[in-house]
Amino acid sequence: MSAQPNAPTPFAGVNATWNYTLGSIVFLFLLLDLVVVGDLVLRFRDSGSILTGALLLAVVLSSVTRIRYCWFLRGEGDEGLPRIGWTIALFAPAVVAWGLAFVLPDGAPYAAAQLWFSGVLFCVVLRRSVRWPVMAAVLVVTIAPLVVRSARGDDALELAERGAGPIIALYALMLPFMLLSSLWLWRIVRRLDEARTLAAELAVTQERLRFAADLHDIQGHHLQVIALKAELVERTLAAKPEYAAEQVGEIRVIAKEALEETRSLVAGLREVALDVELENAREVLALSGTECELDIAGTPASADTRRVLAFAVREATTNILRHSASTAAKISLEPARGGYELRIVNNGLAAGPDSPSAGGHGLAGLRARVSALGGTLAAMPEGERFELRLWLPEGGAQ
Repeated sequence: MSAQPNAPTPFAGVNATWNYTLGSIVFLFLLLDLVVVGDLVLRFRDSGSILTGALLLAVVLSSVTRIRYCWFLRGEGDEGLPRIGWTIALFAPAVVAWGLAFVLPDGAPYAAAQLWFSGVLFCVVLRRSVRWPVMAAVLVVTIAPLVVRSARGDDALELAERGAGPIIALYALMLPFMLLSSLWLWRIVRRLDEARTLAAELAVTQERLRFAADLHDIQGHHLQVIALKAELVERTLAAKPEYAAEQVGEIRVIAKEALEETRSLVAGLREVALDVELENAREVLALSGTECELDIAGTPASADTRRVLAFAVREATTNILRHSASTAAKISLEPARGGYELRIVNNGLAAGPDSPSAGGHGLAGLRARVSALGGTLAAMPEGERFELRLWLPEGGAQ
């Protein structure tokens, strides 16, 4: 069975960033642990002390559990907290090593440092509100055996004889900042990846909304005309069978046009002709009993501008048929302010929630198209009169 082509790969995208971040953190702990283990092996070989051997074993176990615990750093806050068993396994060998720091003849700082290393690793998976207080408490507990032994004048704290002590101390102090900075960069990358995914989803949603608006413009207008003509057929079938048959033929043509336009919309090839929409608007309104006057002083050259104006004519015509009992309407288009202004006025506006002034998907979709080209749209009801005024720049999108 072949692998899925969209399956995430470990060295691609955000997964690659996490793998590199995890690798750098594991390498840091391995470096520290190898230095400590190497020094303790030499001490155990020279002294043969059982306590040094026990510390060596505790350090090895602490190193193994810390490296495994690094995998839990991918989460954040409560998401990153592992099961309690893993936390116990992380601290158990470190606490044993810390306890040996009180009685070891030498290497006590190595023993105490194990609790600090494990504690810092645990703190970085905590929430920010408790991270630093817990880390400060771990630091106090870590240095407790060193303070006690220094207070009683114990000379077993000297590490300078092999030169590893200052290196371990320096890395121990820098450890919280190195871990937090690495994880900070990883989380930024993850947020950017989430933002990229969200942007892709929003783009898909916007395209769906655009498609829904276009479909509304096509089907809403054609279905309204079909319903109107079917009503005319029903009224005139007995008295004027020839006229009724003519209207049935027009219904068939309109239904065919709606089907073709819907197919073109799905294919992304649909273009709306402004002059055709203007003539269709006059014809359809006349059939509904509304005398329509066209006053066209000019049309824009931009295809985008013409397309939005055609949608506006279609939407306004559909609203007049649906929401008004108008007897007169006027559609005017003329150059204005470096663009073109379309005005559609009708009387007989229906009041109530179904009126066009109450808003709806059609006007909302039209407003979005107009805004995208840098134009303006105003819907102005005045008593029984309703005016739709639209201005678009001549050059299309601004």
